[in-house]
Amino acid sequence: MKTKLLKLIIVVLAVAVLTTSCVNDLNPVSLGAASVNSATVYKTVSDYQSGLAKLYSAFAQSGQQGPSGNPDIINVDEGFANYLREYWNLQELPTDEAVYSWAEDGNIRPLHWQTWTSTNTFSNMMFTRIMLAVTYCNEFIRASAGSTDPNIKQFHAEARFLRALAYYHGLDIYGSPPFVTESDAPGAFFPPQTNPKDLFNYIDSELTAIESQMGAARFQYGRADQATLWMLQAKLYLNAEVYLGAGNGKYTQCLTALNKVIAAGYTLEPNYFLNFSADNNTSREMIFAFNYDGASTQSYGGSDYIINGEIGGNMDPTNYGTTNKWAQNRVTPEFVAKFATANDHRGKFYTNGQTLQIADVGDFTNGYAVTKFTNLTASGGQPPSQSRGGNIAFVDTDFPIFRLADAYLMYAEAVVRGGSGGDVGTATTYLNNVIERAYGNSSADHATLSVNSSNDLNFILDERARELYWECSRRTDLIRYGLLTGSSYLWTWKGNVQSGAATPAYLNLFPIPAVQMSSNPNLKQNTGYN
Repeated sequence: MKTKLLKLIIVVLAVAVLTTSCVNDLNPVSLGAASVNSATVYKTVSDYQSGLAKLYSAFAQSGQQGPSGNPDIINVDEGFANYLREYWNLQELPTDEAVYSWAEDGNIRPLHWQTWTSTNTFSNMMFTRIMLAVTYCNEFIRASAGSTDPNIKQFHAEARFLRALAYYHGLDIYGSPPFVTESDAPGAFFPPQTNPKDLFNYIDSELTAIESQMGAARFQYGRADQATLWMLQAKLYLNAEVYLGAGNGKYTQCLTALNKVIAAGYTLEPNYFLNFSADNNTSREMIFAFNYDGASTQSYGGSDYIINGEIGGNMDPTNYGTTNKWAQNRVTPEFVAKFATANDHRGKFYTNGQTLQIADVGDFTNGYAVTKFTNLTASGGQPPSQSRGGNIAFVDTDFPIFRLADAYLMYAEAVVRGGSGGDVGTATTYLNNVIERAYGNSSADHATLSVNSSNDLNFILDERARELYWECSRRTDLIRYGLLTGSSYLWTWKGNVQSGAATPAYLNLFPIPAVQMSSNPNLKQNTGYN
C-alpha cells in the first residue's frame, strides 16, 4: 500500500521561512495566539511522523490540503507552484525531450528556447520551492535533534536526506543558492550564499554522516532509505566534474555507491511500463518516488501535470485513466529519431493527427505526444484510488526519482569514464539488461564496452534518453556531456530557431531570480545574467 501523505499543518514551518526564500514571494500569515511551534506540536512519535510527512509532501504537493485552497505560498497558482512540476519544467523543457504549447504564461516557452532571464516565473518558483523545502527540513531537524527514540532518530536522518536532496537540486540548477541549516535560528536575516564546491562537499558530508541512520533498503515504500541515499550519492559523484570543474571526477566513488544499490535486492521489471502506471508502487525496480494518490494526495502539479500534459491530439483521455486533457507537452523530432526501430517498446508516442516536425510550438498538432505515463494500472485497469472514492481527475501514478535501470546505466558510464570498482564486462551486462527488456530479446545488445571510448559514452547517453525520458534526467545528462548549450548538438527550437541554433554556455545554470537578488544583498548573480 502506498504511504499516504498526512495533512498536518505545522505553522512553525511556514513562518520560519522569512528571508531565506524572500518574503516578497512567500507571505506566510501569522496566526497570533493560534500559532504553534515545535515545542508545542511535537509530543509523541506520531507527532514527529506527521511532521516528517509534511517534509515529503513538500516535494509532491503545494499546500496543506491539495489540490488548492490552502497553499504554502500565496499569490501564485497552486498547480503552477508545485515542486515536481517546476523541477520537470526546468529539467525537460530546455532539452530535446519536451516542447510546451500553452501560452498562458509568456515565461514558459523561453525554457525550451533557452532564452530565459533572471525574471523567469518558473525558475523563480523552483528556487522558492527548493528553499522552502530546506526551511521545512531545518525546522524539523532542529526539533528532532537529540532524541534517543530510535524512530525519531531515523525520522531525523530522513529529514537530513530530504534537505540534501533539495540542496542537490539547488546545486544542479542554480549552482550557488543561499545556504541555511538548523544551526541558523529562525529570525529575519539575510542568508549567505554558498558556492558549488562548498555545497557539493556539504551534501557529500551529510549523506555520509546519515548513511547508517537511514532505514534499510526497501524497508517501506515511499520513504527514503539507504538505497535512496546511495543513488543520490551516485548522482552527485557522476556529475562531480560539472560541479567542481574538469579533472575532479569521482567515478570511483560513484561506482562504490552504485555497487551498494545494485546489491540491495532490486530487479528490473519485465514490463517497463509498470514503472509509469497507477500501480507503479508495486514495481520491484523503484528505489524512490514522489507519491500521488487520487483520493488523498491531489495536485494539479506533479504526476497530474505530466500525465494530463502528455495527452495530445484526438487521444481519448479515458484510455489513460484521467478526465483531464491538457495536451501541452510533446517531443522534438530529434528525440523521436533516437528510437531508430519500432522494436524498442519504450518509444511510446501518439502520432494520429500529429506532425513530426514542429513549425509552431503553439500548434498542439505539431510534435508527437508521449504516452509513457498513464493513470491506469499496468494491466489496463482503473486507478486503485477509484475503489476508495478517488477523483479520476487526479492520478495515482507515483513519479520515479530513482530506478534500478538508471543505476545500471550510471554504472556503465562510470566504468567507461575510468572509474575503479567496476569492470567493463559487468557494465556491458547491466547495459544490455536494460536494452533486452526494451526489445524483448538480445537482438540489439551492445558490444563489450571500452574504457574512455567516446562512441560508447555517446551510446550510453542515447540509451539514457530512451530509457529515462521525461524522468527529469535529460538536462543534467546533456550538461555532463557538454551538449545542452553550444552548437555541438542542435534540436528544433533550441535558441528560438526552428532548425536549432547555438546558445551560450552560461545557460548551463539558471540565474538566481531577480526578485531574490533584490531581497538579499548577500547574493551574487551567476555569470552571464543581469
